[in-house]
Amino acid sequence: MNKQQGTPKEALAFLTEGASNRVQRSLEAIYKTCEEQVKKGVLDFSCSNIAQQGKSNGVPAAQSIRNKTGEKYRSLIAAFAKHYEIAKPSKNRGPHSSWIDEIEDPALRLQVNILDAQKKKAEEIAREIVPIDQVIEVYDGVATSYAGRKLNIQEKEALEYLMSNEFFRRFNLEVGKNGSVVDKDTGKTFFPVATLDALAKAIENL
Repeated sequence: MNKQQGTPKEALAFLTEGASNRVQRSLEAIYKTCEEQVKKGVLDFSCSNIAQQGKSNGVPAAQSIRNKTGEKYRSLIAAFAKHYEIAKPSKNRGPHSSWIDEIEDPALRLQVNILDAQKKKAEEIAREIVPIDQVIEVYDGVATSYAGRKLNIQEKEALEYLMSNEFFRRFNLEVGKNGSVVDKDTGKTFFPVATLDALAKAIENL
């Protein structure tokens, strides 16, 4: 996979390698501006919007980004657009997810959109790998001979990511009471009580 097709951070590292100091500064300014937009819940990664919103950060003019010499700038912006494409509300969103559009805080709405999309993707994968007649049991403290299905590497990494410092930093989270996860600024519950305990046990035992 081309490094430009990875995360925005990987794209930044790839694009700044060997670039002049001026181009590096411009790339870092674009990266900072795009991150600020994401935190606000804004997914408009057009050249004109990033140029306008990033003036104070040192982002080049929109025309400079569109020019042939602005190819690296466009590549970095495209990396953000691709990375956060999952967060765009689906036209086919079912009634169980329609409430997300009613969230007033744009940053929180973006985060919930991302989690909702990831949940749906996980459900699709589960339907593909679990036979229709497969019974999934939940341990309730009663002794059982059930051996359980092991997590594959990707599934284990997905659960570990939800407990990682990167995930907490990205969404401005911290550990709350009794294994819950809350927003650092508002104290609102992001993951309910016992979520971290459940994730840890799932990683250890499945």
